[in-house]
Amino acid sequence: MTKLAVAGATGLVGRKMLETLDRKNVAFDELVLFSSARSAGAEVEFQGKTYTVQELTEAAASEPFDFVLMSAGGSTSAHFSPIFEQAGAIVIDNSSQWRMTEGIDLIVPEVNEPVLNRKIIANPNCSTIQSVVPLKVLQDAYGIERVAYTTYQAVSGSGVKGKQDLAEGANGKEPEAYPHPIYNNVLPHIDVFLEDGYTKEEQKMIDETRKILKDDALKVTATCVRVPVQDSHSVHMSVTLNKETTVEAIQQLFNQDDRVVLVDNPANNEYPLAIHSTGKDEVFVGRIRKDDTLDNTFHVWCTSDNLLKGAALNAVQILEQVMSLKGVK
Repeated sequence: MTKLAVAGATGLVGRKMLETLDRKNVAFDELVLFSSARSAGAEVEFQGKTYTVQELTEAAASEPFDFVLMSAGGSTSAHFSPIFEQAGAIVIDNSSQWRMTEGIDLIVPEVNEPVLNRKIIANPNCSTIQSVVPLKVLQDAYGIERVAYTTYQAVSGSGVKGKQDLAEGANGKEPEAYPHPIYNNVLPHIDVFLEDGYTKEEQKMIDETRKILKDDALKVTATCVRVPVQDSHSVHMSVTLNKETTVEAIQQLFNQDDRVVLVDNPANNEYPLAIHSTGKDEVFVGRIRKDDTLDNTFHVWCTSDNLLKGAALNAVQILEQVMSLKGVK
């Protein structure tokens, strides 16, 4: 008997988790849905059955679960994930709370697998997830010395309020999710600013990339930007490799690897687009170019659905990965 909980089940990512569990036909025997007190009592349809969402309390988290998909925010996860863990559950957390905690696995299933020193597994930052998938392909083939990111992140990464700011900004309404209008605008600002001028989002990408790729010496820098796009993040990566290669060799490498989808035919205006990756599971790469100003350096453009591979899908894939490791059928 496999008992699964989804915490934050009424939120944007929580609902995507349920959709993904259904679509991928993940096998379990019992499902319990949790939310904050504000959303408790709501009814959610799943696989032909109506579930009443329960309030997440310490007593509820102390009940025996096998697995928990946690999408309820950092402070909620900080409090409740250890309670679930203590009661015997493996918790897969979508917040930033545990990602850089020593002993906590930070997992992208195409890249690494958990060792489970703790029974909390962290889901990485959305932009990091889609970026490390092609980076792992390059790392295995050539080794990587340096990565410079520039992200173009969709408003759905800010939840419902971010989407509302974009939609209602066209009518002149003041933003609620952002410090400036996002409609017809670009914000070089995601999360809070740190003392060195980087934002917390940028620092997340730097730290998480090193941890996932298991290379503390890897040189990583990032600029994270919010753009007026509904869904799917786009990321430009400037990647310096340890070995010499060519654009054609990298294209062939990506084309033969089922972890990414290569879309790179500029003569026909074919390259990864946010509107094409939205609603899809895959990570798309293209616009591969050699940087003639730096040795062994190449540009890679990458798009992926931030609510799927960048959040809900990756969490469900981790669940499947752990179930397989544990022999759950």
